[in-house]
Amino acid sequence: MRNSPSGQEPPKVHLRRIIRLFRPYRGRLMMVAALIAAATFIALTVPLMVRELFDVALPQGRTGLLSALSLGMSLAAITGSAISVLESYISTSVGQRVMHDLRTDIYTHLQKQPLEFFTKTRTGEVQSRIANDIGAMQATVTSTVSSLVSSATTVIASVIALFIMDWRLALVSISVLPLFVLISRRVGEMRRRFTRRRQRQMASMSSMVEERLSVSGVLLSHTMGRSQELSAAFAVESKELSDLHIQSNMAGRWRQSVIQTIMALMPVVIYWSSGMTAANGHAAISLGTLIAYVSLQQGLFNPTLSLLGIGVALQGSIALFERIFEYLDLPIAITEPDVPVALPQVQGHVRFESVDFAYADADTTLSGINIDVPAGHSLAVVGETGAGKTTIGYLIARLYDVTAGRITLDGVDLRDLSFDTLTRSIGVVAQETYLFHASIADNLRFAKPDATDQELVDAAKAAQIHHLIEAQPAGYQTIVGERGLRMSGGERQRIAIARTLLRNPPVLVLDEATSALDNQTERSVQRALDTLSAGRTVITIAHRLSTTQHADEIIVLVQGQIAERGTHKQLLEANGTYAGMFSRGTHDDGHPHTTREAPQHA
Repeated sequence: MRNSPSGQEPPKVHLRRIIRLFRPYRGRLMMVAALIAAATFIALTVPLMVRELFDVALPQGRTGLLSALSLGMSLAAITGSAISVLESYISTSVGQRVMHDLRTDIYTHLQKQPLEFFTKTRTGEVQSRIANDIGAMQATVTSTVSSLVSSATTVIASVIALFIMDWRLALVSISVLPLFVLISRRVGEMRRRFTRRRQRQMASMSSMVEERLSVSGVLLSHTMGRSQELSAAFAVESKELSDLHIQSNMAGRWRQSVIQTIMALMPVVIYWSSGMTAANGHAAISLGTLIAYVSLQQGLFNPTLSLLGIGVALQGSIALFERIFEYLDLPIAITEPDVPVALPQVQGHVRFESVDFAYADADTTLSGINIDVPAGHSLAVVGETGAGKTTIGYLIARLYDVTAGRITLDGVDLRDLSFDTLTRSIGVVAQETYLFHASIADNLRFAKPDATDQELVDAAKAAQIHHLIEAQPAGYQTIVGERGLRMSGGERQRIAIARTLLRNPPVLVLDEATSALDNQTERSVQRALDTLSAGRTVITIAHRLSTTQHADEIIVLVQGQIAERGTHKQLLEANGTYAGMFSRGTHDDGHPHTTREAPQHA
């Protein structure tokens, strides 16, 4: 399984970059710090009041002081609880906003990635980074800042108070802190390694679920009789994930138990030390001071342990941040110009000028392509599988950028146009129609969110699909199902055509929308395509040569180069590659066509 888009371990992340995520919320964090400081001050007054209680109020029978101290301790508890609730709300809201920012940034950044990124990356991997990785950081992000400030403030204040009470016992207490730090660093490093492995395994499981429990995956597994094998394979993956969770949670537990044992024994050490001090003739420590001291010592050790726990958690979370930042650091290959050229009225004149193109991991796909399609004219692109036909369509829609040369729209390089101008000017009807799991109306409005109901009806009528929609019990509110698979291929194609009609683009790229349909359905879809094509510049990626015969020009691609060009009649008379393809298609089944081309790297 791929660990990262580059196939390598994610790069290490500096803590400063994580801290920068909290910068927009500095004001709230300062409020959290102020609340924590107030709570710490209040908490530290309690041991001092306890000392007065045992050393003065109780031995001397001073009931007034006893009542005042009792009231003070009660108010401290109530005030501390109220501050804790408010501080928790603010810190949690800050953490959730940071997570929201991360999720939004990743989603937005991935939207800008070229098509090639998604052809190489499993869908489950992307989902895992957005959902699992960020979700696993929730506890750390939402509580780390407040816990860090609270624990650090308490530790500093407790150390000062301990030295004020008795410097000798204070030295005994803080002498074990370096050991705590060393143990926690080792544990954190172990957790970080296990966290990275665990998240990779979760991504693998997400991909498996996405692929094999989709409509297409279930259909394939049932028809191939592989359901039991797939369940067994999932069980293996799930067990490995469970084992990694156990290993991650247990990593360093024996080492941490040393810290807990020392903490449990420290009061015994203090009692013994104070007794030995008195036995050796030094001034005895009062009972109130001893009780208050042990209370303060726990106030030192518990926050210290919390600080070390934060360090351990951060080590594990850094592995998650590494995976998140890896996606955020992906370069954006296709960018919008800083000052785009304005095309207020697009005519639809498309030109390829000495265009070369190669995919990142492949040899040259297109070489020396020169095409001129005047506004309102039609072009058909034909060729054997892998000749580069679909790549032509990708380049026109600027799903990829050319390697050399340029493509122009009305004389302007596509790279000089804004994305908004491109999407308004160029419409694509692909081989494989994609519909969202939503209503027909919602799928249509994806092209034009403000479309009226009448506009939907008009587009559906033009696409020869309105009568079928009206026949559904819910009409335009009918849910099409996952990937639209509750509808037939022809119905999906016509909904896609209606969707494109709503955008009304002057340039239309048809990546043969009828290649997988039966003859009767094809005729219905073709009538809708004819309506869609009227008055537009049309580039047809042809798999069935029956769709090429009326094109103003046909180009024949052979290994990424134009081998022939002309009208249908001219190419048949030339008796070259096109004529051979046409003859083979007719001979095979009486219906001229060629083999359907795969959409990737075609």
